[in-house]
Amino acid sequence: MEESSLTGLLLMGAEAIEAGNVRLASIVAPRLKDILSDQENGDNPMDRLALYFTQGLLDKSLTAPEHPENPVSRQTNAISAFQMLQELSPYVKFAHFTANQAILEATEGHREIHVIDFDFMEGIQWPSLMVDLAAREDASLRITAIVGDKGSSCNIQQTGFRLQDFANSINLSFSSDQVLIKKEEDFEEIKVGHTLIANCMINQLHMPHRESSLVETFFNGLRKLSPKILVFVQEELFSFSKAPSTSFAGFFCEALDHYTALSDSLRSGFFGGYKLALKIIEREFLRMQILDSVKHFPCGIMGNESNMLPDYPSMNGFRPIPMNSCNVIQAKHLISLFNGSYWVQNE
Repeated sequence: MEESSLTGLLLMGAEAIEAGNVRLASIVAPRLKDILSDQENGDNPMDRLALYFTQGLLDKSLTAPEHPENPVSRQTNAISAFQMLQELSPYVKFAHFTANQAILEATEGHREIHVIDFDFMEGIQWPSLMVDLAAREDASLRITAIVGDKGSSCNIQQTGFRLQDFANSINLSFSSDQVLIKKEEDFEEIKVGHTLIANCMINQLHMPHRESSLVETFFNGLRKLSPKILVFVQEELFSFSKAPSTSFAGFFCEALDHYTALSDSLRSGFFGGYKLALKIIEREFLRMQILDSVKHFPCGIMGNESNMLPDYPSMNGFRPIPMNSCNVIQAKHLISLFNGSYWVQNE
């Protein structure tokens, strides 16, 4: 089918779901699946994206049970894909560079830095910051990882060990710990010392979905700790400031445009022998982000109200501070992909 026809059917399915028209949705989504079922390994990136959005519509319209993939192979593929993404795209490095630059400026003249990190994961953000801090006399860095579930505790501990080895190699005093956060009061367990920085990166390609309620708990807990600066990076598509006024069909249309542009951008760096790498990255990151975003964005199904949106995190108590000229220049290259900001608490 023509690309315009596929887009039309996708939007028809999204509108049917928003309107609670189960009959139409149950016709459109399976029809799209039949058309695109053999396209996942094809050569047309748009067809592959359309298939991922179709899978999202099927889950949304038919409440289909999830079929988790083999966790071992999933993890192995994700690691390999992320390494390729890191090497061939500035997407992730740019976010980390911008955040770390803000942290360095906020802690200028300070030697003992304590970072509370919302999503520690593999800790890839921190080695470059550690190198810069190592240049300061008698500098030290402590990172407290926020844990949303006990299942991730072991991985976070392993990340801490790897960062400790790196810190030893550059003679930087370093320590890491983790705190399980379920409610605001859990932040009282964090022993704050020295210059406190908060780091929050969410909904980027390589990161799993995080519920807005957990982000809100993070912000509310931070207010009690009074960090010197909060570095907050999110994808423009998931901006909290606009989500409450967006319908499901409106969000779906914007998501389709967003991921099409992102796919085009990635494809420009994956040519020749890298075409297979692009397909892996699409499957491991674009597919998972598309399915998560379609699944978690609320809408009216089965007669419910069409705009029943959750409470989104408030920045009350914080005030924005401007990016420096270096960050602005970098941001111009990826302005369509990121919505980054720095915040400090109101006095």
